[in-house]
Amino acid sequence: MQRNLDNRSVNPGPKQALPSDADLRRLLRFSAADGRIWLADQRMLLMHAASLASLRSELIHGIGHEPARRLLMRVGYAAGQRDAALARQVRPDADVFAAFAVGPQLHMLEGAVQVTPLRFEYDAQAPHYLGVYRWNHSWEVETHLRDFGPQREPVCWMLLGYASGYTSRYFGRQVFYKEQTCQACGGGHCTVEGRLAEEWPDAEDLARDYAPDSMLSHIGELRSKVDVLRHELQTRDESGPLVGRSAAFRGAVELLHKAAATQVTVLLTGETGVGKERFARALHAMSARAAQPFVAVNCAALPGELIESELFGAERGAYTGAQSTRIGRFERADGGTLLLDELGDLPLPAQAKLLRVLQTGEIERLGATGTRRVDVRVVAATHVDLEAAVAAGRFRRDLLYRLNVYPIRIPPLRERVDDIEPLAEMLLQRFGARHDKRLAGFSDRALDAMRQHGWPGNVRELENLIERGVILATDGGAIEARDLFPSLPQGGSMTLSERGDLRQPAAQGTTALYDEMKRLDLSLDQLEEALMDEAVSRHGGNLAASARALGLTRAQLSYRLSRPRASC
Repeated sequence: MQRNLDNRSVNPGPKQALPSDADLRRLLRFSAADGRIWLADQRMLLMHAASLASLRSELIHGIGHEPARRLLMRVGYAAGQRDAALARQVRPDADVFAAFAVGPQLHMLEGAVQVTPLRFEYDAQAPHYLGVYRWNHSWEVETHLRDFGPQREPVCWMLLGYASGYTSRYFGRQVFYKEQTCQACGGGHCTVEGRLAEEWPDAEDLARDYAPDSMLSHIGELRSKVDVLRHELQTRDESGPLVGRSAAFRGAVELLHKAAATQVTVLLTGETGVGKERFARALHAMSARAAQPFVAVNCAALPGELIESELFGAERGAYTGAQSTRIGRFERADGGTLLLDELGDLPLPAQAKLLRVLQTGEIERLGATGTRRVDVRVVAATHVDLEAAVAAGRFRRDLLYRLNVYPIRIPPLRERVDDIEPLAEMLLQRFGARHDKRLAGFSDRALDAMRQHGWPGNVRELENLIERGVILATDGGAIEARDLFPSLPQGGSMTLSERGDLRQPAAQGTTALYDEMKRLDLSLDQLEEALMDEAVSRHGGNLAASARALGLTRAQLSYRLSRPRASC
């Protein structure tokens, strides 16, 4: 096969072997502890071919041969695209044929078909692609023949879709494959040929195979309309809708809706980072005060001596440094909504004045001789247990009674696991736009890791992790678990040996150690001697300490050191 550095690879010939798939087998992990199979960060399923055959048969009988064919081709296309996203990362330094071969090899590793390359031509500049492959042991041929007998037309629908989806995503250009011969039609094997869309004279016909069917398209349109209506009904503020679908979240939002039409003082409780200010802004946006000011003040961030003047205002000369009249937050929010965030940190003197404002609707600036009436809806928010604060003497009981008329508890993220994925998708769109990156969502393992995480920082922590993931992820690829959680352990899973046996995966760094052994032409005995010598050297000749470092007893280390040395 001729190869050069301008991304061309011409005709490997029928005997050209695919590269070793050992790197791909290491990506396949069987986690018996939790019953899941992983291919890198994508969750996989080990299914009976007969079960897929049953589904295939029902589709053919239920919706017809052509709709079933096209639907299964689209399913295969989606699978191929997922594998192509992985393939781009597996062999970054290989030549174009070996790197591209990840797709055919994954197709085989997944049990779909045996692939033998017959011809491979690719020129990125022309552009030009021609791929001809022989397929043996197609699962679709075997099951289709069993259910329907010999055929006149090719039946490798999902396999064909996979090849088209994989190659299109891998090269970033639309590629279609045709099944030139099919074993279901009497041949000894299947042969497929792939070309760039513009190199097929019937490209429009081929493209229609991957277009949604009219019935399914109509269903999709109806679903889109429902989504639009649902989106319009969502609780939202200027930052967008409150995102969530869990029962705990929906319960909090329902309480918010009921309070919006009233003037009741609302107390929002919940851990730090759950989004209390977002809830307060959404309440304001839903209320009749939406056109008026929304003012937020963090009580914990203000110095104790300035809180009263910040909230209620101050006349000129009311205190040292008051050079002019200061308008407080209550007056700024007149006609609208005032959020008192972290109210549990408000000093007791300010609590007394706040209680009077809530009872009378009047404020008194520092240094003033009269009161001013304000029309403000107060929303209080805190992560503090106010009942405990009352018991400890840090919070007024009468103020708690006044605020606790309409409490809404916002659940922490660990109690709304069903909300993690939609929240993550929304944040991905936001940060993708901010950092000008187009990403293909999240890998299955990344989604699983997010579901398993405890989220002590709640939605705020999720925001930080997603932004970091967007920055670290490869443009055009998916955010993977390691982008979000760099120290995430792999867990006790099994991988697949070259003979097809399940085995424990090698410890991290083992592959590099083996490669270094081969480079230095060391035997196993020589490696052992080198490790012992290094341990003794690092511990200054102390055999007991050296033995502990190597996981041996002193006697075992002494015995091994006394043996004849391996020849170099």
